[in-house]
Amino acid sequence: MRGILSIAWRSAWNRRFVLLLVVLSIAFSTFLVMTLERVRADVRESFSQSVSGTDLIVGPRGGRLELLLYSVFRWGSAPGTMQWSSATKIGAHRSVAWWVPLSLGDSHRGFPVLATTPSYFEHFRFGRRERLQFEQGGGFGSDFDAVLGADVAQALGYEPGERIVLSHGTGEADFNDHADKPFTVVGVLRRTGTPVDRTIHIGLDGMDAVHEHFAGGVALPASHNAAHADDEDRTITAVLVGLKNRAAVFSVQRDIQDFRGEPLMAVLPGVVLDELWQAVGSTEQVLRWMTAFVAAVSLAGLVAVVLTGLEQRRRELAILRAVGAGPGHVMLLLCVEGVLITAAGAFLGLAAHWLAIGLLDDWLRVSWGVQVALTAPGAHELTLIGSILACGVLASLLPGLRAYRISLVDGLSPRV
Repeated sequence: MRGILSIAWRSAWNRRFVLLLVVLSIAFSTFLVMTLERVRADVRESFSQSVSGTDLIVGPRGGRLELLLYSVFRWGSAPGTMQWSSATKIGAHRSVAWWVPLSLGDSHRGFPVLATTPSYFEHFRFGRRERLQFEQGGGFGSDFDAVLGADVAQALGYEPGERIVLSHGTGEADFNDHADKPFTVVGVLRRTGTPVDRTIHIGLDGMDAVHEHFAGGVALPASHNAAHADDEDRTITAVLVGLKNRAAVFSVQRDIQDFRGEPLMAVLPGVVLDELWQAVGSTEQVLRWMTAFVAAVSLAGLVAVVLTGLEQRRRELAILRAVGAGPGHVMLLLCVEGVLITAAGAFLGLAAHWLAIGLLDDWLRVSWGVQVALTAPGAHELTLIGSILACGVLASLLPGLRAYRISLVDGLSPRV
């Protein structure tokens, strides 16, 4: 076997430039297969772990997916607002153990601002019911205190004591800045791998204070003497609700649907997340088929290159037959060559996959809130690599069989 490996390596080295292109093609397909699979799995895990322990999300009646995406992932636009008085009545329901109000809409240098109450840090859970913890500082102490997510602090280089200015809406226009009421950073949360990392948290009173001179999304003249909004005039985006007994979730959901104060709805986060994945499931399958197609094209290129080279290697194969190599040895030589090329491409693609994950991890987490872990291949990924190698072995059998036949014919009637 050592002699076959040595001959295969020397033969491949003589055609190294052509085979290098085949290796790069297989490496590219391996990179796509591994990276897309890792991103798909980690995105799904990030979604499922973004919120846990919350039984219902209550908001204005509209799209259930829209409410979940905006209140939990800060994506899209607000489906509307609900009255503070409605939230307090829902919080007083006999089956409700805790409730946390959420108010979104402002931003700071592209990061969303979430106004809430200190109960958010007490009741919000992510992953396997893990609590939020502070990496630096602590929670709200006054109306103009702000608590940063880990990605915000890292991306902007902020620490406790930093003064920041919020912007109305997305902050695209400078005149919408709340420069007259800056906030002071008092805490930084430990990284969670969820949208919390990309969020700036302030108190509801602070949110009301910076909007005293805004009406309809437009800043009023400084001389405008707007009254400070009291709690009864306050509107919020959504409410996270935890129940005393989860068995009562459907009855509470019906009570909220029948709420007479204003049209509201309550969604179960887990159910809506499943609906979301069903909606994107077809796209997921398309990506998988495209990746498999790229891998098939790469292996077809391997077969084509080796088959084309057979005509140029008649002399080489005839010499091997002349020195005693049988047709089986020639077939084994071609198969070993194909396996080595496939293995080299798979290894190179796997290395590129790890390098890309390592380089893009921070960017994906800060820009998209997706945490892609740089870990050793799991059972599923090893199966994918094994499948690529197995397909490479099968693909190399075709030129091997062709070489077996050619070498046999050449051996019986050699040509010059």
